[in-house]
Amino acid sequence: MSKLRRNMGANTPSVVETKSLKALKAKTGNLYESISIISKRANQISISVREELHSKLEEFASHTDSLEEIHENKEQIEISKAYERMPNPAILATAEFIDDKIYYRKNEETDLFR
Repeated sequence: MSKLRRNMGANTPSVVETKSLKALKAKTGNLYESISIISKRANQISISVREELHSKLEEFASHTDSLEEIHENKEQIEISKAYERMPNPAILATAEFIDDKIYYRKNEETDLFR
């Protein structure tokens, strides 16, 4: 496995490892199904992180349009920087998939021509 060094902050790992496609395929028996599961989970993570960020930043929102009231808020900047340092949702979803932390099920295929 090759490794890619990234500066992702103090709380996240600084090394991202490439994953074996055979290992991903072994979980479901189909590589594309595994990637589909990972992408759906990454989308869920992305949505929840985005909602959490917006709710935190909503506290600092100004509902007036005057330029005098616009100023730098250090707390808002720190919150934004913390979310920028978070790992990519696809990386988190892949790690969850490999560690068997994602519940998924396959729908039973039905015969459409009965």
